[in-house]
Amino acid sequence: MSILDKLTGPSSLFHTRDPKMFTGPVLIILILSMMILPLPPFLLDIFFTFNIALALMVLLVSMLTKKPLDFAAFPSVLLFTTLLRLSLNVASARIVLMHGHNGTDAAGKVIEAFGHFLVGGNFAVGVVVFFILVVINFMVITKGAGRIAEVGARFTLDSMPGKQMAIDADLNAGLIGEEEAKTRRKQVGQESEFYASMDGASKFVRGDAMAGIVILFVTVIGGLLIGMLQHGLPFGQAIETYVLLTIGDGLVAQIPALMISIAAGVIVSRVNTDEDVGQQIVGQLFVNPRVMFMVGGLIAALGIIPGMPNTVFLLFAAAMFGIGWKMIKNQRKREEAALLHVPPSAAVQEAPEASWDDVQQVATLSIEVGLRLIPLVDERQNGALIGRISSVRKKFAQDIGFLPSVVHITDRMDLEQNTYRICLKGVQIGLSQLYVDKYLAIESGPSSGKLDGIDFVDPAYSIPAVWIDEDQCDYAQVYGYTVVESDVVAATFLNHLLHRHASVLLGRQEVEALLERMRKTDKTLVEDVVPKLVSISTLQRILQTLLEEGVSIRDMRTILEVIVEHATPLQTDWHSLVAIIRINLRGVITQQWFESEEILNVICLNNDIEHMMLQAVNSGGSMEPNTANTLIRQTRAALEFQEQSGYPPVLMVEHVLRPMLSRLLRRQLPNLVVMSGEEIPPDRAIRMTSEIGATQ
Repeated sequence: MSILDKLTGPSSLFHTRDPKMFTGPVLIILILSMMILPLPPFLLDIFFTFNIALALMVLLVSMLTKKPLDFAAFPSVLLFTTLLRLSLNVASARIVLMHGHNGTDAAGKVIEAFGHFLVGGNFAVGVVVFFILVVINFMVITKGAGRIAEVGARFTLDSMPGKQMAIDADLNAGLIGEEEAKTRRKQVGQESEFYASMDGASKFVRGDAMAGIVILFVTVIGGLLIGMLQHGLPFGQAIETYVLLTIGDGLVAQIPALMISIAAGVIVSRVNTDEDVGQQIVGQLFVNPRVMFMVGGLIAALGIIPGMPNTVFLLFAAAMFGIGWKMIKNQRKREEAALLHVPPSAAVQEAPEASWDDVQQVATLSIEVGLRLIPLVDERQNGALIGRISSVRKKFAQDIGFLPSVVHITDRMDLEQNTYRICLKGVQIGLSQLYVDKYLAIESGPSSGKLDGIDFVDPAYSIPAVWIDEDQCDYAQVYGYTVVESDVVAATFLNHLLHRHASVLLGRQEVEALLERMRKTDKTLVEDVVPKLVSISTLQRILQTLLEEGVSIRDMRTILEVIVEHATPLQTDWHSLVAIIRINLRGVITQQWFESEEILNVICLNNDIEHMMLQAVNSGGSMEPNTANTLIRQTRAALEFQEQSGYPPVLMVEHVLRPMLSRLLRRQLPNLVVMSGEEIPPDRAIRMTSEIGATQ
């Protein structure tokens, strides 16, 4: 294909259906043309008017934008508008120097109007006004906006690792999906790029202000020399003509520049909310009627002082009192409307006779909350914890292999107001606290600063943390903390407890649901297992034993196939079946704890203690208490070394010893995983990190 075919083909630039992609190139060509080619005064008027309209548009868009990323193109807009103003300055300066001797309308009607109408035709006043605008733009707005953009870029870049860790934590806990995680990561990246761009783009405005001053002096001096030397104008007429034209030109450029600078300040100084700047100001400034009355009283006191403009001050005082009184009336109307929606208390009725309807079944899973935590679980108040719990149940089903029971949520008067507890079949399995209006800053590593808040320990992973206010979140992320919301803390704790008590959650109803689901895809296999070989209760016990040892039961086909192959109708040793199932699931078990590692770092037993335990198992005897205590103590020390080294908490033993050691050690060390050598795939290498029973 030739170059011409590539340029004119159906997928080329010239055949695109989106005309917006030509906006940037056309604007750049237009700006360069204005700098190079001389423009007639009429076109100059059109471009100056367009510049003013564009600046107004940018200012209004920045005021109505609710989040900075909603106007992510602002740094590029700032660059283009700055180049447009500079090109107009070059074009107007050319016309002023070439045709300024013809009068004040030589450079167009817009410059003439700004030179006469805004400053009254007095070039001295124009010079003062111009320099005041430059000082306001350069020293106040641009400098402040640039500093905010610089600090914002620094804080945003420093907080990126913490935000990424929070997204990964939500994804691993099942609180969000993969698509939402990608969206959040993309938003974090866009936010960092935006503030970094704003930090650099703010330099454009400062340079524009400096260029405006330089162009002013060059045009005035050059105009005087050209007017007097080339066109023979008297000094008074030359200075009045050229200075007035130059001041008009400067004002035409500085007023849009001031609008763009204000827009930049609004963008970088706003706080992310669901309201624009106007709504934030009105909603937070006019919120307290006492402030209105106090301001009105002070203004009225100043208004009665002799010599003060009494009428103006008293009018403003009356307006303040009126606004305050109107705010009080609106508050009373809202309170009355709220009372109308409260249902009246029910009349006292005679208590009915007790019946079987009063007997309530114990919920399998329940969360009981204190009074202050009700907003988290109230759907009418958009409680976020409800959705989190649904995500946790879905993630649990995907990881473990069955859907846990519905979580019943109730409020309890006997609990402390910020306390909640998680119950399994009416028995408390977790107790912790939440603060609805605070965030939890978790130490994800060595922190570089101290936070002011309520010291806490994360209930799921026992990591030190601090409950902080929203205004400290950015500082916490910079210091190296991972900041999460209160509902995420509760959902993560629930997810941790569900995995720990998965075997208890698997009841007969869940087993029947699993079998019914398997019947849809492999009816013959299910009928060969239940009830021909094992009963539902035996199958339930097999699955519960696997869950107790942290093995997922997602691969139900393999589990049923092992039972068909090794079980008999007359003799069913479910302990032996569990051991054989684990061997057939060795790929899943190894991947769960070691992922794709080629070398498996595990804890092992010393040959002497392993031989002694094999003799005890073969003779049907039990382990001596002293030996058992020594084994537990040394295993705990080895487990701590594994955790500090970042290795999985896996103890590898002989296949015959695995069931006994698993039951013995997991009672004292619930995080420990006991595996046998036969459960390791042959393509993986084993490295011993600790030896239990060694003399040293």
